[in-house]
Amino acid sequence: MAVKRVMVLTGGGDCPGLNAVIRGIVKRASQEKDWEVVGCIESFNGVLREPTEIEILDENRVAGLQIQGGTILGTTNKGGPFAWPVKNADGSWSTADRSDEMLRKLQYLGIDAVINIGGDGSQRISLGLYNKGLNIVGVPKTIDNDLSMTDYTFGFQTAVQICTDAIDKLVTTAASHNRVFIMEVMGRDAGWIALHSAIAGGADVCLIPEIPYDIEKVKAKIEQRYNKRRGYCIIVVAEGALPKGGTVTGTVTGEVGYQHVKLGGVGEQLAADLKAAGVEHDIRYTILGHLQRGGTPIAFDRVLATEFGVRAMEFVLEGRFGQMVAYHHPDIVGVSLEEAVREQNLVAPDSRLIHTAKGVGIEFGD
Repeated sequence: MAVKRVMVLTGGGDCPGLNAVIRGIVKRASQEKDWEVVGCIESFNGVLREPTEIEILDENRVAGLQIQGGTILGTTNKGGPFAWPVKNADGSWSTADRSDEMLRKLQYLGIDAVINIGGDGSQRISLGLYNKGLNIVGVPKTIDNDLSMTDYTFGFQTAVQICTDAIDKLVTTAASHNRVFIMEVMGRDAGWIALHSAIAGGADVCLIPEIPYDIEKVKAKIEQRYNKRRGYCIIVVAEGALPKGGTVTGTVTGEVGYQHVKLGGVGEQLAADLKAAGVEHDIRYTILGHLQRGGTPIAFDRVLATEFGVRAMEFVLEGRFGQMVAYHHPDIVGVSLEEAVREQNLVAPDSRLIHTAKGVGIEFGD
């Protein structure tokens, strides 16, 4: 009996639950007599590099993996088969399309199908490779929850829990010192992490990319929280938030192969703007940064990631390529990769959750 090979890889930023997906794929594949799972190191880089970096994944390798954060395969958000970084003779960098070369190498390695675990950028790569004839299935991964064709992406709920725990801790020190505390969270263009954690943590102000804010309205909310000198205020701000008529806070890193603007610093900028607007209370800011995407996934994400992994392997067995597994409560379904990357999942300013937040007095600055 000829053994077939499915290659698994993780791309983009790391995310709680990646290892649980890998485990789900391997455990499901182990029930088939004619399938073998291999892992590719650092997304597609393991195939593109010389020597090739892939490893056999069996039940022993993934035992107990559901509790571990990160990914045993490593990950990257730089480069890829369509934009491989190339250093020119003059020291500058450009990119090269190595997708055809990679497809030939996959054929040489005996890879019959690929499962690509990643977010928007990774699934755009999946779509490009599928259009070139590769048998590929996508699995949605991002703490930002910004993929529109799935109710949730795994990793999001863990990130929200981490942010909520941080707000709980900030409340006690803010109350003790009568301070304004600004907590900056991740999410890029989507405000889901900020919105969910602000509601769960009882924040007073929530600033998200989808609702540009008026600094005077934020100032008014702060003053409302104080009785003369006594009181405190908790502000949750998404890294992609921006004032009305303003721009996001970020930098172009110059890192080879990294194509995004590196967001960050909006918390510090907001503190300065509030001082300039006349807020006299003590203001402190904290940036959770990569703490949000590290560590052990919560139970919800372990379950969802395992469901995604098992279903992705079943899609391979059924020949359902060119699709991404998705959570449409209560089912795990398939959507085309083209649909999956067509538009982002952003917070609608008139959504039920925004209505709920405003109903408990959270200020958005609009």
